[in-house]
Amino acid sequence: MTGPKVVLVGPMGVGKSTVGAQLAERLGCAFRDTDEDIVAAQGRAIADIFVDEGEARFRALEKAAVAAALAEHDGVLSLGGGAILDADTRALLAGHAVVYLTMDVEEAVRRTGLNVARPLLAVNPRKQWRELMEARRHLYTEVARVVVATDGRTPDEVTEEVLDALELKQA
Repeated sequence: MTGPKVVLVGPMGVGKSTVGAQLAERLGCAFRDTDEDIVAAQGRAIADIFVDEGEARFRALEKAAVAAALAEHDGVLSLGGGAILDADTRALLAGHAVVYLTMDVEEAVRRTGLNVARPLLAVNPRKQWRELMEARRHLYTEVARVVVATDGRTPDEVTEEVLDALELKQA
């Protein structure tokens, strides 16, 4: 199957962009983030899209961005936290080397708790994060070939575990 060498999924703030960039560097390929694709195409922040046009419009943009990236990109790809909510997107991920990066609620609050640029966590971050994860965890697991915990670990340690788990170490 053509497409990305690795696709990273997981909740907002788990480190998909940081680990993705390191994986790409280690594998000698390009890194692409579908959230960045959306921001570039729309010329505005994701939070602004949520406020101005609503979550449904953002999810439609996200679905299109993910489909395009899976078809066009052959490096490391990071998906937005909610991309796996769409059944068509989950189907497109079948057969790809998908890695689900996880973290517990305490780590999530430490990383994202006060970040106003995250529209889905604006009011009560701890409660909302738990609710998001209850709704999404099984979907992340469904699409993942490998699950890697990031709690209390450096991006280097997470990158190394992903490479080991997918047997992608360069000789």
